[in-house]
Amino acid sequence: MTAPLRPQPRPGVLDIAAYVPGKSTAPGVAKVFKLSSNESPLGASPKAIAAYRHCAQHLEDYPDGSATELREAIGRTYGLDPDRIVCGAGSDDILNLLARAYLADGDEAIHTTHGFLVYPIATLGAGAKPVVAAEKNFTADIDAMIKAVTPKTKIVFLANPNNPTGTYVPFDEVKRLHRALPPHVLLVLDAAYAEYVTKNDYESGIELVATSENVVMCRTFSKIHGLAALRLGWLYGPAHVVDALNRIRGPFNVNAPAIAAGAASLADTAHLEKARAHNEKWLGWLTDEISKLGLKVTPSVGNFLLIHFPETPGKTAADADRLLTSKGCVLRAVKAYHLPNALRMSVGTEEANRLVVKTLAEFMSK
Repeated sequence: MTAPLRPQPRPGVLDIAAYVPGKSTAPGVAKVFKLSSNESPLGASPKAIAAYRHCAQHLEDYPDGSATELREAIGRTYGLDPDRIVCGAGSDDILNLLARAYLADGDEAIHTTHGFLVYPIATLGAGAKPVVAAEKNFTADIDAMIKAVTPKTKIVFLANPNNPTGTYVPFDEVKRLHRALPPHVLLVLDAAYAEYVTKNDYESGIELVATSENVVMCRTFSKIHGLAALRLGWLYGPAHVVDALNRIRGPFNVNAPAIAAGAASLADTAHLEKARAHNEKWLGWLTDEISKLGLKVTPSVGNFLLIHFPETPGKTAADADRLLTSKGCVLRAVKAYHLPNALRMSVGTEEANRLVVKTLAEFMSK
């Protein structure tokens, strides 16, 4: 069959299943609790909001194309060289830049079974092939990832902690993965939820990036900083990777209000600690209370949890989702992540958390 005489996208593009965000509405419900996108229930820092509003006085001006203020603020916060930082319109922007810079037609990029959906999207968009490494107990299996490496492998994506499972890989295992990779393969550590992790054997990847030529770490302001609406992320990497990304990124890929709000948020450590404490309290409470109802919850170190449902008609994830939505609790169905009978729930306000547990108790008692 011949192709129609019209512009055709590059190979791989039409194989992409478009990313579908979590729903945000519950039609007919007066009060809705959006728990589908892992947003901060405490919102943004008041200092970040003030910085954002101040920028409204100069919307006619282009932003600083290098996001200097923000890169320097990140550098001060984490003790990093600002010249080795790239900022983007969310970490999604950074991930796509990496794919564009380091993948060519016929290359391969590895991610795990329940890894972030942007990994295969970015890979296919660059003309490369996504390779899936099986997980164990909803956790990245380092042995499986190493086994998946071939001469065509150019990137390995590892979300740590992983969304939507909430599981993590200890730093020793991350280093073992890195040691097994050929020096030309880029290891991408996606640490979007790093600020929430309290485990002693976890590291976001800063140390490994600082001592390696083929590791980068991605972070976001969308989660604990509560700046998801501004689309703001960043990468710390070797100088040669930063140079490559700066050559292909848009000249003004981060807007001025995002730069200002991000820098202000980093300085408001009290707000960040409040958000971290809220999450630690309610993540544990939700895990315990939902487990008591007879539902399996995958242990999470992020600001969300994965709830597994029976396959019994009337008790499935879809059935639970309908009841929860009718009460105004909007959770995330995760069929696209190969988890057809589970729901992911963001840690919300106290009111939202208690309503979810009350509704699930009603659901399980039917």
